[in-house]
Amino acid sequence: MSPTSKADQRARLRVLRKALALAAPDAAERAAALLPLDRLPAFTAFAGYHALGSELDPGPLIRRLAATGASLALPVALARDAPLVFRAWDPRDRLVPDAVGVPAPPPSAAGLHPDLVIAPLLGFDRRGGRLGQGGGHYDRTLETLRAARSVFVLGLAYAGQEVEAMTLDAHDQRLDAILTETGYTDLRTS
Repeated sequence: MSPTSKADQRARLRVLRKALALAAPDAAERAAALLPLDRLPAFTAFAGYHALGSELDPGPLIRRLAATGASLALPVALARDAPLVFRAWDPRDRLVPDAVGVPAPPPSAAGLHPDLVIAPLLGFDRRGGRLGQGGGHYDRTLETLRAARSVFVLGLAYAGQEVEAMTLDAHDQRLDAILTETGYTDLRTS
C-alpha cells in the first residue's frame, strides 16, 4: 500500500470503528470474557493502553489479566519518534500526559518490561497484519521489545475491524493473536 492508500484506509477505518463502538457498547466486556487465559504464553508483566476516541476499552481485559497476579504497565511516549517505554500503573493512580499528549503513568513510576502487550488498532487481518494510527509508535516499540526477548502481542479490536488482507511494510510488526467481542484467534497458526 502506498502512504496515500494507508491514509485513506485509516480514515475509512476510523469512521467504521466509531460506528462499531456505538453499535456494541458492551464489546469490551464481551471480549474480556472470551479470552482463553490458558492459550496465552506465560507472562509476569503485561501492558495495556489508555483508550483514545473509539478504541475498544481495554479496562475489562486489564482487570482480567491483572487478576492473574501479573504486573500492569501502560505505554509512555518520551518523544514523538522514539519507541514507547512501559511504566507500572495502578488504576488508582493519576495519569499525566506523555510527549504526545496521551495519559500515562508519571516519570516516578517504575519501568516494566512486558511479556504480553495489548495493542490498539484500526484494522487487522488473519495473517497478523495490524494497521495503527500511523505514528509508528507500536511498530518501533514492538521491534525493540522483540529484539531483546519474546513478547506476545494481543490485538484488541471490534470484530468488524477485520479487513481481508493488508499489505505490510518491512517495519510493520505482526500481531500474535486478536481478541474481539466475538472471540479469540491465534494468528500465528491462522
